[in-house]
Amino acid sequence: MLETDDIVFSRVGSVDINAHVEHVQQGWLFSGRVLRVRPIKSVNSLCLHYVLSTESVKRDIRNRAVGQTMPSINTPILSNTGIYMSQSEAEQKKIANFLSIIDERIATQSKIIEDLKKLKSAIIDYAINSLHCDFVKFGALYEMAGEGGTPATSNAAYYDNGNIPFIKIDDLKQKYLIEHKDFITELGLKKSSAWLIPTNSILYSNGATIGEISITTYPVCTKQGILGIVPKPIIDVEFLYYFMSSTYFHKAVSRIVTEGTMKTAYLKDINNIRCPIPTKEKQLDIAKMPSALNSKIDFEQSILKLFGLQKQYLLRQMFI
Repeated sequence: MLETDDIVFSRVGSVDINAHVEHVQQGWLFSGRVLRVRPIKSVNSLCLHYVLSTESVKRDIRNRAVGQTMPSINTPILSNTGIYMSQSEAEQKKIANFLSIIDERIATQSKIIEDLKKLKSAIIDYAINSLHCDFVKFGALYEMAGEGGTPATSNAAYYDNGNIPFIKIDDLKQKYLIEHKDFITELGLKKSSAWLIPTNSILYSNGATIGEISITTYPVCTKQGILGIVPKPIIDVEFLYYFMSSTYFHKAVSRIVTEGTMKTAYLKDINNIRCPIPTKEKQLDIAKMPSALNSKIDFEQSILKLFGLQKQYLLRQMFI
């Protein structure tokens, strides 16, 4: 049974994740998928939690984990993990209190971003639901659209020294696609079903994780499970981005999702979604509404990223 100031540690899968138990209600139990760490009285529990959160300790634990497809750890592995920690209880407490203040600020910053996103969504939904215009099928909104593809990873010639941006779902986190991690070669592009999607197009994840969306700021290709959509000249790309981010569109997509090994919203079915599309001038007006909030969200997310970097820097410096 858990007690206040215990540390619970994931033992299977993400074996480097730990959480500090700040309070316990009567009857709280822990499952077999976690290890319980109960510090001795001379050790500040919160400080130990932060020590176990450092990248060097997590790396050491990962290296000791057993199993390939589902790495796991046990009590001996965790017990034999080397850590550095001040012997002074007073210093431990000061360190824990200082880092907890940063965590509180990170939580506040995350809440600010969450609230701004909710406000943006409400504005988008109001704008879309207030439209009084003709409905057209989604397939009439674009010049070209299609899913991407992944070149065979066993062939290094498809990837080594590649210069064509290769987009994965993790890259679709902001309105504008401005950075990515992976590349493929011209040969990889030719030998797969991937295609080059131009600037000012929509990228929309339609497989597994459905609904992630970004606007391209440079030509890219994508893996399977991500649609590239090149809007017609009569469709403003920012309006299309906000429309496809709306509750109206999400609900319409959810109704045509195919269940299987992986949930998929096929383009042939998305094409039949009825969409309220106003004039180009009205589209531009609607797109202006949430754009200011989008800029604010991007700014607040950059601040959140800085707080995270600051915390990681302090963890490295305090527990060398």
